[in-house]
Amino acid sequence: MKHTLSVLVQDESGVLSRISGLFARRGFNIDSLAVGPAEKQGISRITMSVRGDNRTIEQLIKQLHKLINIIDVKDVTNLPCIERELVLFKVFTSNDLRSHILEVANVFRAKVVDISSQSLTLEVTGDPGKIFAIHQLLSQYKILQIARTGKIALIRDSKVNTEFLKKAFSYYNTSI
Repeated sequence: MKHTLSVLVQDESGVLSRISGLFARRGFNIDSLAVGPAEKQGISRITMSVRGDNRTIEQLIKQLHKLINIIDVKDVTNLPCIERELVLFKVFTSNDLRSHILEVANVFRAKVVDISSQSLTLEVTGDPGKIFAIHQLLSQYKILQIARTGKIALIRDSKVNTEFLKKAFSYYNTSI
């Protein structure tokens, strides 16, 4: 199972190296990684996606807590969260295909950030499901390049679970 970890660290050199070293020693691969300043100066938030069962992830979290400069570690996988990613897609286009690709971009509220006679570059921001869906649709065209950030996540203070809302609205819309 894929887990999302949110790690608060002191913003000092070597912290990320120690974390990645821990993962390497344990034989874990980090599927996605995003690092940036947090709400307090001198603190950074690392959001990472890793695969493993619950027991293994619990052990990994305990090991992370033991590292120098680690302030807090949370597995936010099953908590109500806001998750976002940013992806740039450079897609081959011709005059025949351009309008079809622009329709896909419009449906997903993607921004066209570059255009040439041979390609369109789209900027897509959203939850991982949205990113997956547009990637699937654009795959029917020739994707020339992809650049993707890691997932970022914050716990919802409202405690509203987005997945619950999606299911509720889906049920409501199909029952009408």
